[in-house]
Amino acid sequence: MKFPKVGNKTVLITGCSSGIGRAAAEQLRSRGWTVFATSRKTEDLQALEEAGFKAVSLDVTSSSSIELAVEQVLDATEGKIGAVVNNAGFGMPGAIQDLSRDAMRQQFEVNVFGLQELTNRLIPVFRKQGYGRIVNISSVVGRLALPFMGIYSASKFALEAISDAQRVELSPDSISVSLVEPGPIRTRFSTNCAGRGEDLLNVDESKFSGAYKQYFEKRRNGGMSEDRFRLPPEAVAEKIIHALESSSPKIRYKVTLPAYAGDWAARFLPAALIDRMMIGHVKKRFG
Repeated sequence: MKFPKVGNKTVLITGCSSGIGRAAAEQLRSRGWTVFATSRKTEDLQALEEAGFKAVSLDVTSSSSIELAVEQVLDATEGKIGAVVNNAGFGMPGAIQDLSRDAMRQQFEVNVFGLQELTNRLIPVFRKQGYGRIVNISSVVGRLALPFMGIYSASKFALEAISDAQRVELSPDSISVSLVEPGPIRTRFSTNCAGRGEDLLNVDESKFSGAYKQYFEKRRNGGMSEDRFRLPPEAVAEKIIHALESSSPKIRYKVTLPAYAGDWAARFLPAALIDRMMIGHVKKRFG
């Protein structure tokens, strides 16, 4: 499907303190985009300002923070904005039986509810001006659920479903919705996951106590089997650029070999075979 060219090259990107968000902000700025880069932490906002970005404080788990951030951006752009890149994400490892309700809720608040509330506040602007691009950063685990990251996978499955539905709903208004599905990327995400697991899981009382300790160590120190497939965050930024600038943005953009393989497996392999493969993967990883 063809979409009109973005008439105002202004983009709001969430989660820009490092990794994919920071890489996307830098590459888009180099292509002439005005980038409003968001973060929650004061020190990260200062770093973004020092790097020359228009830094915006945003906590997507807070409706008031979302409202203030949107107002700030629209005030600075005379009410126009070309695109939003929903990159901010939160993942916590753990067997589903070991996760508290708060731990499950937090992942959905960041990865689904906050993301969509922010997007919904911008849609009337896109509709009024006759163009707009929405790019949601999903994951290969939004296509193929990963054991011990089950709730994070569930939040990304939800994001995929929402994006598919909203893409159709917005098609009459010339607003595109694209999903970017990275596999393993060289960011702090893996290390942060390990830290959250150690801080928030009651590891000693879990059936998986020994497995967790080994898992967190590998996540922190680069011992994961998928590490050999990792690409730099700039590889994801390239896909984001295409989604924002092409007259025919793709519905889904996969990044890294595991993302392509996971998508193929989810579409063509029977569930029983996928289960056997996952069981073998878990045994190899945890013993």
